[in-house]
Amino acid sequence: MFSNFLKELKNAPFAAQLGVFIIIVYLIAAIFAPLIAPYAETEIIGDVWEEMSSKSWLGTDQIGRDLFTRLIYGARNTISIAFVTTILSFFIGICGGFMAAVIGGWIDQGMSRFVDIMMSIPILIFALMILSVLGTSTPVLIGVIAVLDSTRVYRLSRAVAMDVVVMDFVEAAKLRGENTWYLMSREVLPNTLAPLVAEFGLRFCFVFLFISSLSFLGLGIQPPTADWGSMVRENSGAITFGILTPLVPAAAIAILTIGVNLVVDWFLHKTAGIKDS
Repeated sequence: MFSNFLKELKNAPFAAQLGVFIIIVYLIAAIFAPLIAPYAETEIIGDVWEEMSSKSWLGTDQIGRDLFTRLIYGARNTISIAFVTTILSFFIGICGGFMAAVIGGWIDQGMSRFVDIMMSIPILIFALMILSVLGTSTPVLIGVIAVLDSTRVYRLSRAVAMDVVVMDFVEAAKLRGENTWYLMSREVLPNTLAPLVAEFGLRFCFVFLFISSLSFLGLGIQPPTADWGSMVRENSGAITFGILTPLVPAAAIAILTIGVNLVVDWFLHKTAGIKDS
């Protein structure tokens, strides 16, 4: 499988190769953060907003911590939380969407109307309201965002599953007496993987940006834990003095988002069967 992926990647356009390279660099930084970072996550090594030097490659932040170290640990914290949140939201959304499509009837109508109500409320306002009541611990943050984001996954999974459940092989499985879980996992899921995998990449970007936005507003990952959104907020005052420190974590957010989208575009291109001209 890995060799096939390398072969496909070798023949992929430059944009897709660049996207994969960006993702690999970020994953290495996230996994090996303690080995790559020159200092501890919260260690103060100098004065406030020092310039780049051999001691601090990207300078220091608002209280004198190494910005490069904070950036590396921020990759671990932000990416891992976003990844776990996206997996949980997909599990909830896919189970609900497939169940609605397979069973149908009042279950489909009830679940779909509930999702419509949830989606009618702006997600950022809804999340801010819930987090202000339940607190901003990491489990609560993951749970709240996963539940809110699962409504979008539900809509897509139900839509693609509705095209599959009317197929003859699904009807044959029903006539054999297969249960709902079998139909969802063995008949519907394998035939809807392509759009769901592509959606996973897009939803990961959304969750990643959403967590950074909440951290920027003070209700995401809490200090002193490094997080790119909170790093932008904490160092925003540096812009007044012409110091570009807050642009470093902002650039890290933008580059990862671009990289994931480049890979998702390539995957959609491949699964759609479109030939390069």
